[in-house]
Amino acid sequence: MKNRLKVLRAEKDWTQAQLAMELDVSRQTVNALEKGKFDPSLPLAFKAARLFGLSIEEIFQDDAA
Repeated sequence: MKNRLKVLRAEKDWTQAQLAMELDVSRQTVNALEKGKFDPSLPLAFKAARLFGLSIEEIFQDDAA
């Protein structure tokens, strides 16, 4: 699954650790999400969407799309 987390995080000038704290996950989870190695759970996707003020679809895109 593709996502814009790295770009959105950079726009806020946050480290992976800072984003992890905001999302209540580990830095390793943020790293895996950014690299596309891990797909977020639905609650995590909603939390990220609320954090950035975007819809889930604006952050996460299905690879098949």
